[in-house]
Amino acid sequence: MTPLHVDLARSPLAGQLDAETYVLGAFNPGMTRLANGNLLLMVRVAEALREPVRDGKVHAIRWVDGRYVLDGWPLALADTADPRKFLLHGGGWKVMALTSLSWLLPVELTPDGSEIVSIHYDRAIAPQGSWQCYGVEDARISKVGDTYWMTTCSVSPERHSTTLYRSGDALEWKFEGIVLDHQNKDMLIFEGLIGGEYWAQTRPLGDLYFAYPPDSEWRAGPSINLASSPDGLHWKPRLECGIRPHAATAHTARMGGGAPPILTEIAGRRGWLSLWHGVEPKEIVGIYRTYWSLLDEHEPWRCLATSHTPLIEPAPELTRPLDELLYVRDVVFTAGIADAGDHFIVASGEADLCCRITHLPNDALIL
Repeated sequence: MTPLHVDLARSPLAGQLDAETYVLGAFNPGMTRLANGNLLLMVRVAEALREPVRDGKVHAIRWVDGRYVLDGWPLALADTADPRKFLLHGGGWKVMALTSLSWLLPVELTPDGSEIVSIHYDRAIAPQGSWQCYGVEDARISKVGDTYWMTTCSVSPERHSTTLYRSGDALEWKFEGIVLDHQNKDMLIFEGLIGGEYWAQTRPLGDLYFAYPPDSEWRAGPSINLASSPDGLHWKPRLECGIRPHAATAHTARMGGGAPPILTEIAGRRGWLSLWHGVEPKEIVGIYRTYWSLLDEHEPWRCLATSHTPLIEPAPELTRPLDELLYVRDVVFTAGIADAGDHFIVASGEADLCCRITHLPNDALIL
């Protein structure tokens, strides 16, 4: 799935802006299996202005009162080094705006994920309130019992929150509101209850982290935390730690959850398989890779095994035919997984540009 597959004539923004837009990326897909056996990707479509800079201003798209408008800031106030966003100076805080607005597009695939069956434009999810006026990003889908739960990141000046949708078929979604009222890019609901409760991985962000002792095996910075809920709607952080970045490797200088944890067996040990991303610093964005951990079935804060070797790495050969569209490199961002018996099907974003399917044989996960 690439930007070339997206028909912007059927976009939620179509015909509303006095400016040309294009698909900056169709990427970071949440994934689940439908009742008919097909796979569903919930693809993040980042729709960007073809010419964001004009008349001495840099512009962004914003939803307001059911329509889309353009906002412009003087170039003198903006740092546009990152093609995905621009920083605004002079406010006393780190303030940014986006060069694109994201919405979610359901894409149905064959059971093995190798072909597109249908693109459901009529079921696209777009901003519907001021809390997501700059877009809806990075869906993660979990099936618990007969219900599908989808977390998304909603972006606005009000807050950078996690929003929740619920469905009985993964096609018709009901908005359930904000569940985490702070910047948290990676909330992943476990695909099953633990002790009768819903559990989730979270990843709060901030600009200040306190140091571990000098001889600690852990590195200060973003980590994967845990939360639980009696009903899937009201979440409380757990006291127990989740997955933390290791001091011994630069590959986890930044980390976050990838695919929702699924209950499986690896080398005779049963637990929650968690795929997560680790980032090695490089230039502006860094190098994103996918790693894995196996968490205890009953006490998911206990890590039974973890990989220090990447499970999935960026694959430049996949995007080489789209080289003229690339704006970042060295990024694979995993967001979905499905158990296919003797292998796992993994959905990832590649280079913040397109969607990638990877088949992982079970023996790729070695304890």
